[in-house]
Amino acid sequence: MTQTIIQRAFAPFKAHLPPWVSGPLRSVATAVLTPILFSYRTGHFLSSFKMAAVSRKGEPLPWYTYPCIDFLTYRSYEDKAVLEFGGGQSTLWWAKRAKHVVTLEGDSQWYERIKSRMPTNVDLHYVSMRSPLECVVAVEGILRSVKDSMFDVIVIDGLVRSEMIGIARRLMAEGGIIVCDNAEGYGFYEGFKDSGLSRVDFFGYAPGGVRPHATSIFFGSNSFAFSSRHPIPVTANDT
Repeated sequence: MTQTIIQRAFAPFKAHLPPWVSGPLRSVATAVLTPILFSYRTGHFLSSFKMAAVSRKGEPLPWYTYPCIDFLTYRSYEDKAVLEFGGGQSTLWWAKRAKHVVTLEGDSQWYERIKSRMPTNVDLHYVSMRSPLECVVAVEGILRSVKDSMFDVIVIDGLVRSEMIGIARRLMAEGGIIVCDNAEGYGFYEGFKDSGLSRVDFFGYAPGGVRPHATSIFFGSNSFAFSSRHPIPVTANDT
């Protein structure tokens, strides 16, 4: 196991100071430096100032919890189709990794703001949010017109989220996953409890966020993302 920055910096003090001095000193250093290093390494500092989800290098991140971002980062999507209900920074993140991304956005101002930034492998569509029924009808119409009939990754992070659950379950490809942000609400538990899918909850902070929440992934027994062949990453939060 590699040493942390705190461990390396503290090593000289531990070697030359008595335990009754080095012990409390290490505790104070850990208490003060750990949250600072977390915020720097994850990009939380930069995301807060930019008011956008970014890594410490300024690259786009999904606005999911950091544990979920870490998990998703170490999977391969080069031959995968992604469907997003709600887009933005996450769309750019998925587009960099996946073969094709279809994104449906319900905020007209946000749609106008982000559409010029989309790469060629993204199909971005505006969806009316005047009523849940109108939203569902528009979503179904758009999805009938796109080239992908099934999706390996489906993200529910916008639109009328509870109404998107049934659509996501129907369009999830064999071995696929459904990512649900803010999964402690929006009817996700009720919508998936009898689906036969398993669930993993990734609790934690999100880029620029003040309070922790849950991003959950629903999956079947043969999911590509949960294969035991994936190595456990040594370095997390290094996106």
